Amino acid sequence: MKSQFEVSAEELASIEEKYDEGAAVRQVGQKFKVFLRGISLAFALYHFLTAGFSLPPDHWHMGWHLVGLFILTYALFPIIKTPGALSFKNSQWRLDGVPYIDILCMVLGVASSLYLGFAWRGVEWLGIEEQTFRMGNPNVYDMIFGCIIILLTLDIARRTLGWVLPLIICIFMSYALFGQYFPGILQHPGVRFRTFVSSMYFPQEGIFGVTLWVVSTIVFHFVLFGVIAQRTGLGQLFIDNATILAGRYTGGPAKVSVVSSAFFGTISGSSVANTVSTGALTIPNMKRLGYPGHFAGGVEAAASAGGQITPPIMGAAAFIMAEFLEVPYTTIVLAAIFPAFLHYVGVFTVVHLMARRLHLQGLSKELLPQFRTVWASGWANILPLIGLLVVLFSGFTPFMSAFCGISLSIVVGMSRYKSPLTLTYSGLFACFVIWKFLGGGFDLTITLILLCLLVIAPFNPQARIQLNEMAESFETGVKYALAVGAASAAVGIVVGVINTTGVGFRIGFMVTQGASALGQDFHWLFTWGAFELFTVEDLTLFISLVFIAIACILMGAGIPTTALYIMLVSVAQPALAQLGIPPIASHMFVLYYGVVAEITPPVCTSAYAAAAIANSNPFRTGISAFTLGLGKVVAPMAFVYAPVLLFVSSTGFDLWEFTYTACSAIAGVIALSASVVGFWLAPMHTIYRILSALGGLVFIAPSLQADLIALLICLPVILSQFFHRGHQHETR
Repeated sequence: MKSQFEVSAEELASIEEKYDEGAAVRQVGQKFKVFLRGISLAFALYHFLTAGFSLPPDHWHMGWHLVGLFILTYALFPIIKTPGALSFKNSQWRLDGVPYIDILCMVLGVASSLYLGFAWRGVEWLGIEEQTFRMGNPNVYDMIFGCIIILLTLDIARRTLGWVLPLIICIFMSYALFGQYFPGILQHPGVRFRTFVSSMYFPQEGIFGVTLWVVSTIVFHFVLFGVIAQRTGLGQLFIDNATILAGRYTGGPAKVSVVSSAFFGTISGSSVANTVSTGALTIPNMKRLGYPGHFAGGVEAAASAGGQITPPIMGAAAFIMAEFLEVPYTTIVLAAIFPAFLHYVGVFTVVHLMARRLHLQGLSKELLPQFRTVWASGWANILPLIGLLVVLFSGFTPFMSAFCGISLSIVVGMSRYKSPLTLTYSGLFACFVIWKFLGGGFDLTITLILLCLLVIAPFNPQARIQLNEMAESFETGVKYALAVGAASAAVGIVVGVINTTGVGFRIGFMVTQGASALGQDFHWLFTWGAFELFTVEDLTLFISLVFIAIACILMGAGIPTTALYIMLVSVAQPALAQLGIPPIASHMFVLYYGVVAEITPPVCTSAYAAAAIANSNPFRTGISAFTLGLGKVVAPMAFVYAPVLLFVSSTGFDLWEFTYTACSAIAGVIALSASVVGFWLAPMHTIYRILSALGGLVFIAPSLQADLIALLICLPVILSQFFHRGHQHETR
């Protein structure tokens, strides 16, 4: 019998469809369903095999990726997403439930996607020259197919993600075409329509630019790996181990949520999917223990959003960041270690203090999974992740590591020594590994590690996954990747506009100049005679960071983190560069505030999904998630002021500087967390909560002077807390 706190699988699926734009799809007839299943499997297998063997030329590869996006999006997503539009309908205007207008768009999308590859070398009988000679001077065919693909790309982004992103892109397009009508520094001569279409359509920038390339060659593979690994049991292994680690302590279920979401974030590309997957267990347990529903939902949403910034496998934006910065992905992973740790310290501290305040205990021994039992049955599920990470951190491409991870997931799920025929899957991947070794692709160490994992995997004691079940996992992975694929193609237009018009540098100049003017206006407040607490340059930097942070959060309303990051980094990075901030720090700054936007009311889909599971007020849940995520709010400020926290510095890594700065940042996050909860050693009055918050913010500034000021601010709070705690002990 289901408890009042529990949520059924059907209810979870409904919640995910409601709050994840890409999860709710149209019901189609049986024939069309078979067709779409074939397309989905072909799409997934194409990306899987090309990752392991060889990628075709970019213009063909991205074209085939767009073909899959257009067919599946127009088949599964109606013009307007309503309950009625998602249900199955058939008439003379539909083909097995799909309107003919969507089929027409599907055909036009396929034609415009493949035209570029078809005409790349020229088509003499159509009078089409080689692409090199047409760049900037498109012919009639280029214009027709270019206009079609721009319009259809905006449409699939709207269908999968809603109106916000396409409207923002339309503003950028208007700026490119009508720049002469904009005021002041934003004014430019305007881009000719023919030039605009050409730059949006041809590779290197626009739709066929770096964003679509990264998604089609890297991100899709990691989304697919996450889905398959979850299906084989890796997600449950994470949850069970998080429960073992944290479940017994004060506020156990909430801490389980934090730990499991950190683990789960390594294989999940969606904060909503993370929230629904782990929240199905953790939220009912938190409510059962005594946490308010809105707080339980907020904990899960804040922790789940952190999955996109948690190494070693982060969200899609991290892979795009590596391409933008032209650094190995491992560099991004290294830089993200401490910021992710700081985020989880904040969430964990708030959870702990709230549990102390509410006198909540951990889970009883009977409710805790047994370590031996969990690992006896689930040890094999960790093997694909080990294989993926070994290949990734050995210097191979991310898509090669994803290929190995997916292959090992298939072996773990489907190969068993008790069923000799199923060892075919192991044998095929073993042949691939040996082939790569003989061809010089893999060294001896990688080869031996992968072969050892292959030998061990078929001993998996769990029930074998059938072929049809694995096919369904491939289909699900494709469905999850549609939204991020559509977003990456559409945002490519923004990148093209920025590169064509230079609007990023223009906006950057406006931000820095405005911040400088405000810094000069307020400088007198921080100057007393010969003593100067903050210079004009200090204030300019701080105000600029605040402006950019607010812009990230406001623009992030309803926009996926990946798309938001691509847009904002193109606009904000020039401003941050003018302020002397290292490129990796500026990119991480924008990414973090993009993630913060996901848990910032009034639009915070992961928090709303958590609220549905917790049966709590959505807005209150969003507020709880935002306050719990204060670590993400302040962390970017910390590593901008102290890039050493990212393990990057112009003077090299200094262990003492890192240790001191890290401790200062952690102290700031803990002080802010205590202020949010209103409890540290004892309940806090309002004035002490304000002082704790102010002290926490000052702690974030990495300097001895700032830390001393923070200690002076927090001193009354510390003394008061020790006094009240001593008084409580005496009264007992």
